Amino acid sequence: MTRLSVNINKVATLRNARGGNNPDVLSVALALEDMGAEGITVHPRPDERHITKQDVLELRPQLTTEFNMEGYPDERFINLVLQVRPEQATLVPDAPDQLTSNHGWDTCDADNVAYLAPIIKKLKEAGVRVSIFIDAEPKMVEGAAALGADRVELYTEPYAAAYVADREAAVRPFVRAAEKARQLNLGLNAGHDLSLENLQYLHRQIPWLDEVSIGHALICDALFLGFSETINRYKACLK
Repeated sequence: MTRLSVNINKVATLRNARGGNNPDVLSVALALEDMGAEGITVHPRPDERHITKQDVLELRPQLTTEFNMEGYPDERFINLVLQVRPEQATLVPDAPDQLTSNHGWDTCDADNVAYLAPIIKKLKEAGVRVSIFIDAEPKMVEGAAALGADRVELYTEPYAAAYVADREAAVRPFVRAAEKARQLNLGLNAGHDLSLENLQYLHRQIPWLDEVSIGHALICDALFLGFSETINRYKACLK
């Protein structure tokens, strides 16, 4: 079964735009769990423009599904992960001022390997599953396995961008990368720009996905459909 983890960053963005606590991030997360979400994802950035450290501290003891924290693994992020011990930490190569993720780690680069290896070891020793955000290339999967990661998350924006023009060509590199992950006994996640339009086809081609993390499109759909119907539709894409 492929789990649906809902990224709630956009809920926090809406709250922060006005100040105060409306919408309440914790209440939304708990409601999403009740509606069938099988995980909650947050990306606490250094500028706290959406999810804040306080959000993370409040969410952790209340959530009953899997908690996934993603972020650039600087000292601030690693300390927060070690403090709250989520089930999963997804390491992304985002610069502090980056609007959103737009590429994966080069796991063949010597500097990246030297930087990531001790971090991965530390998180795993703390009982946190580690996923590495990568582009859909078999060599990047191999590099993540060599680093000791538990999973990889395939950066799916290129798939989403090319889906309408030629979905078979769009998904092909992702299938190759996914097959390499399966050969190496790595867990497999996917995320970025997945939507009701393109999710079902991706899942049919890679049915062994462990988890998809979806935020922006899901929140946009919920504006029209409501959260409950939206969650049901996304989960139907994963059956």
